[in-house]
Amino acid sequence: MRIAFVVQRYGLDVVGGSELEARLVAEHLKPYMQVEIITTCARDMQTWQNHYPVGTEHINGIAVHRFPVRAPRSVEKFNQLSAKVYGGGATDAGAADAQADYFDQIEWMRLQGPDSPALFQFIKDNHSRYDLFVFMTYLYATTFIGLPLVAKKSVLIPTAHDEPPIYLDIFRNTFALPRGIVFNTRDEQDFVYQQFGNQRIPSAILGVGIDVPPVQDTTQVTEADYLLYMGRVDPSKGSDTLFDYFLEYKRQTNDPVKLILIGTPLMPVPNHPDIVALGFLPGDERFAWLQKASVYVHPSPYESLSMATLEAWNLGVPVLVNGHAAPLKAHIQRSNGGFYYLSKDEFVAHLRRLRAEHTLRAEMGARGRAYVNEFYEWRKITEGYVAFFKRIYSGL
Repeated sequence: MRIAFVVQRYGLDVVGGSELEARLVAEHLKPYMQVEIITTCARDMQTWQNHYPVGTEHINGIAVHRFPVRAPRSVEKFNQLSAKVYGGGATDAGAADAQADYFDQIEWMRLQGPDSPALFQFIKDNHSRYDLFVFMTYLYATTFIGLPLVAKKSVLIPTAHDEPPIYLDIFRNTFALPRGIVFNTRDEQDFVYQQFGNQRIPSAILGVGIDVPPVQDTTQVTEADYLLYMGRVDPSKGSDTLFDYFLEYKRQTNDPVKLILIGTPLMPVPNHPDIVALGFLPGDERFAWLQKASVYVHPSPYESLSMATLEAWNLGVPVLVNGHAAPLKAHIQRSNGGFYYLSKDEFVAHLRRLRAEHTLRAEMGARGRAYVNEFYEWRKITEGYVAFFKRIYSGL
């Protein structure tokens, strides 16, 4: 089989959750089928500014076809329109208002991007070249525009969760068209079925494998005692509340622990001696910091899986996660590998206990590792993908 993954960004230095998931799944499928990538030249998901050269390159043995983004995104215009369309309500006011609201949503998608006419043309021109087109995440134009072009040969990996965009009317078509859907978790599947009623579409719950070997060289880790967060430093990822909750914990305790951030800052980081932003780090350095962390904290209220949480468990590190994200809460309930919090008080209370009880941290880290080994082992995940893709292809 020849499979094309269509994803908004792709590269060894692209560490967004869905983009990393796409690369890891593609690389693990390579021994079983011919896999290629269709993506843009963008690296920055805020502006979609072209960064990589147009054309085909090979990354870890996989052909990556890159196409230019027509124009950078106006972040200011996008944010203004987002506030308008997320407000909703116009569809209840009458047909004219409903139509205007729908047109606003289409304009929102145009600004959301990435807008790459050459990429969409490539998909149309190469419809017969691939047996299946696998679209990664529902949220971007690469899927919204690209999937309908090859709907009969499409598989959607939506990475869907309870967030404002998914309630926009324009996505109903996106979730109704694919021949198959791959979910990361049972919670994601339940949420999508409730939202879109598309149980008729064949689906599988597969997710992604986690295989992070213990790091031998930790000389680059310059702090002795710290909490760690990995991901975009962004209000949409809960970073602002993390800062607030962490500083409240510091105010209530004499704990000298620091908060280390690994990821691109998209918001101001508090000027505090115990909050240290390291920016983007390559894999070996990132895992070295993760391996020595006291606790891994994940504050995002919007998650479909959270690979970083699973990576922490793989290294035996207990976690403290935002329970408003249903998949994160479910991870905790199934693994008992940490705590989830629903408020500032709960964050502080759980962190107090984790910091005070070394044995508890070790036990929770061990239970988290066992959970990852049972449910997120690559061999099982890969076999599931191969079987599901063959099932969808045989039904074409």
